[in-house]
Amino acid sequence: MARKLRIQFSGAIYHVMSRGDRREDIFRDDLDREAFLKTLADACAKTGWQVHAFCLMPNHFHLVVETPQPNLVPGMKWFLGTYTTRFNRRHKLNGHVFAGRYKSLLVAGNGGYLRTVCDYVHLNPVRAKLVSSDERLHNYRWSSLPAILLPSDQRPEWVRVDRLLGESGIQHDDAAGVSELERRLESRREDAPEEFDDVRRGWCFGDDGFRQELLTRIEGEAGSQHFGSEIHEAAEAKASRIIDEELRRAVWTGAELKLRQKGDPEKIVIARRLRAETTVTLQWIAAQLHMGTKSHLSHLLYWQRRADTQNQSPQVAKASVKSARPRVSVRSRIARKPQQPEGIAAIDNVRDQAVGTSFSAPNNDAATIVSSLPLTDPAGVGGFDTSFD
Repeated sequence: MARKLRIQFSGAIYHVMSRGDRREDIFRDDLDREAFLKTLADACAKTGWQVHAFCLMPNHFHLVVETPQPNLVPGMKWFLGTYTTRFNRRHKLNGHVFAGRYKSLLVAGNGGYLRTVCDYVHLNPVRAKLVSSDERLHNYRWSSLPAILLPSDQRPEWVRVDRLLGESGIQHDDAAGVSELERRLESRREDAPEEFDDVRRGWCFGDDGFRQELLTRIEGEAGSQHFGSEIHEAAEAKASRIIDEELRRAVWTGAELKLRQKGDPEKIVIARRLRAETTVTLQWIAAQLHMGTKSHLSHLLYWQRRADTQNQSPQVAKASVKSARPRVSVRSRIARKPQQPEGIAAIDNVRDQAVGTSFSAPNNDAATIVSSLPLTDPAGVGGFDTSFD
């Protein structure tokens, strides 16, 4: 079954989100929320995960987690499966609690991206109106913010604060430092929702260098069963590198590539390599190599393949095919006109003879037969009365 690729590596940071099946609540009361956090703590103990932020909402959760080992997939399988079992056992239910596969966004660990994602997670109760405008954010019990504001020796071991403080420009993990962190977070309560569009969409959140590094990883891990925008993006990145390599080999510039003819043999060589080594489309190749439409490119590649099998150039192969085609004249096509069945041909002959005789051959037998036919049906022959004639 086709599925999105999970990119795993040591030190990866993810924003993970999962909703309840049919958007139903995944927490019925505070005991469920406590069970969820207990399960998260157990998962961190098993996997070594470090949690930078989390927030429990009525029908979904957000989690910003760092994986020192490349184990997001097995860790999430155990975590979600175990909570589902505990939830169903407590409420005497069975079946799914979460809907489908969880969403995971890869986050860069520097440049302010981690801070932005953590702010987005901690501000979820504000957007959902679970805290009033005059309440402090830390009054919402079911996010990591209350734990972050605790003294370092009272925090859960699996909650990590130093990277978030560092990205916020705060030097020390003390009362003054976490208070400054809270103040900055409170100042973002009125930020427009579009400020976090990049966190809600896409497959990674970071600068171009981070993105290119991930695309390189995807090239080596993606299979035919994977899909998603990141797969297409990785394929295009690889194809672009191949084009650059071929241009250096041919000693061409990008401007010269554009000026060359659409069917230039060197362009065909590059196009064939792209088709063999990447999954980019003909339309993408035609646009990048300035080879016209995808139909024209497909035509060029066809004749090149045919020429290779015959050890000829495409032009010679095409000419030989054209010369081998029999030429059919107009007279030959007329001669090959399908013959009518005998019965229809006989009727046509009688009709033609009758019509012809009425003008030029009055004594023709066919004309005599036609002219002798009565205009009305004699009584008793056709079965209808002729008295009105």
